Amino acid sequence: MAVTLDIADLRARKERPASTLAPIVAPAEVVNLAAAKGDGLGCHSGKATMLAAAEAAGMSDTLEQLRKDYPAGPHDQPQSMCPAFGSLRVGLRMRRTATILSGSACCVYGLTFTSHFYGAKRSVGYVPFNSETLVTGKLFEDIREAVFDVAKPADYDAVVVINLCVPTASGVPLRLLPKQIDGVRIIGIDVPGFGVPTHAEAKDVLAGAMLKFARTEAEQGPVQAPRTGRAERPTVALLGEMFPADPVVIGGLLEPLGLAAGPVVPTREWRELYAALDCTAVAAIHPFYTASIREFQMAGRPIVGSAPVGHDGTADWLDRIGEACAVPRATVEAAKNRLLPMIRGALAATPIRGRITLSGYEGSELLVGRLLVESGADLRYVGTACPRTPYAEADRDWLEARGVTVRFRASLEDDLAAMMEFRPDLAIGTTPVVQKAKALAIPALYFTNLISARPLMGVAGAGSLAKVINAAIGNRPRFDAMRAFFEGVGEGHAAGIWEDVPQLRKAVAAATRGKPAHDPIGEMA
Repeated sequence: MAVTLDIADLRARKERPASTLAPIVAPAEVVNLAAAKGDGLGCHSGKATMLAAAEAAGMSDTLEQLRKDYPAGPHDQPQSMCPAFGSLRVGLRMRRTATILSGSACCVYGLTFTSHFYGAKRSVGYVPFNSETLVTGKLFEDIREAVFDVAKPADYDAVVVINLCVPTASGVPLRLLPKQIDGVRIIGIDVPGFGVPTHAEAKDVLAGAMLKFARTEAEQGPVQAPRTGRAERPTVALLGEMFPADPVVIGGLLEPLGLAAGPVVPTREWRELYAALDCTAVAAIHPFYTASIREFQMAGRPIVGSAPVGHDGTADWLDRIGEACAVPRATVEAAKNRLLPMIRGALAATPIRGRITLSGYEGSELLVGRLLVESGADLRYVGTACPRTPYAEADRDWLEARGVTVRFRASLEDDLAAMMEFRPDLAIGTTPVVQKAKALAIPALYFTNLISARPLMGVAGAGSLAKVINAAIGNRPRFDAMRAFFEGVGEGHAAGIWEDVPQLRKAVAAATRGKPAHDPIGEMA
C-alpha cells in the first residue's frame, strides 16, 4: 500500500528507540485503494499500479531520473530477468562490499538463487517486511538497524542497500540512511522492475552511485591508492563488463600510444573507483552506462564510444582515443600500421560463412555484429534490449551502412520476427529465441554464455568467434535428421503424457480456450 511517510519524524528516529515510536497513520487520500484489494501492493499488481503508488509515495524525482537515464521505446520493457540482478551482481563481485536487499521474499529468493547460479560465494542480506511494517515506516527502521549491524570497518568498505519493487513503490526512503558508519560507506539505491528496463542498465545504477560517492570523496581530499599503485602512463578507464582477457588486449592496443588501460567499471573494489576517475579518457565499451558517464563528465573526462573490434572498429577507436588523449597523430598512425595488419590477417584466417541473426540483452550486441560482418558473415539483424545512446551511434551507422537491421530496445517478438523473415543458418539470441530456433531445426547459440563470454577486442577477438559459429552452422544436417525422426511427437493431439499411442479423434471438437490475462513470454516463461 502506498503511503506518505513523515520525513522529519524518520530523521528523528535515529535518536529514539523503536519501542517508543507510534505507528504513522497514512492520510486516506494517498492510499492506493486498487492496490489494497486482494493481495495488496505486490509485484503482480501491474506496472501502472506500482508506478502510481511510487509517485504518490514521493518517489517522483527518482523515477524521473530513471526515465531520463534509461529511456523506454520503441518497446516499454524488453523481456529479460529481474533488472535488480544487475545491481546485485555488481555488489557481489566487489571485495569488502556487503549487499542488503529490501523487497518481497519471492523476489529476494529468486535473486539470491540466481546469484549463486552465477558463482557468488558470499551471503546476501535481506530485511523482511509485512503490511504493517511497510505502512507504519517500521521497515525503514529495520533497514537502518541492519545497516548498523553490518557496517563494520574491519569487514567492509561499503554496504549496498537495494530497494526492490514494493519498497520503492511504497516510498521507503533509503536516502535518509547515514552516508557513512564508522568509515563504511552506505549506498542506497532503488532498482524497481517498473523503473529500470533491463538488468544490464541496473549495473549502471549501482556503478554510477558508487562513482558519485567516490568522486565526492576525491574532491574533498586525498584518497586511497590502488593496490598496485598509480599507473606510470595516462590511463583509459573501461566502462562496461567484458570478457576478462579484453582489458589486457586493450592495454596492448594502447601501449603504442603511450597509454595504459585503467580499471574496468563496474570495479572489483572501492579504491579502483578513484583510479577510474583518475583517467585521461573513458572508453564506453558498453554505451548505455548513462549514470556512470555523467559522473565521469562531472570529473572532466572525455567519453569515447564503441570499441576496438575488427579492423575498422579498431582503426576508428584508436583515432578517437588519440584525439581524446592528445596523442600526436604520427604516433597514432604508427600504432595503426603495426596493429591493423595483424587483425586483418586474423579475420582472413578464420572466416565465417553463413546467414546470421543476432540478439541479446548484455549491451555488446552491436560490437559482436561488427565482428561477424568483418569475419565474412551474412548478418541480417542485430537486436539489443539496451537503449540507443549517442555512444552507440558509430556502431549503428557502420552496421546499417552494410545492410544490417539494428533494433534498440528489441523485444522477443522483434527477435523472433527477424528469425522468421531471414531464416538464418544460425540464430544467436536469448533463451526463448534459441528454443524457438531449435524447434524449427535452425542451429542456435545462447548469446550470453557462448558469444559474449569470449574475447572480442583486437587480434584475439578477430579469431575468437569463428570456431564456435562455424561448428554450430555445420550442425544443420543433424537438426534436419532429428526433426525428421521426431516429426509430430509431442505436438497437436500427441502433446502431453500418454500411456498408449495417442490417437487423433477428428470427431471431437477442439476446446475453446480463453485468452490469458497476460502474455507470459520471457526468459522464465
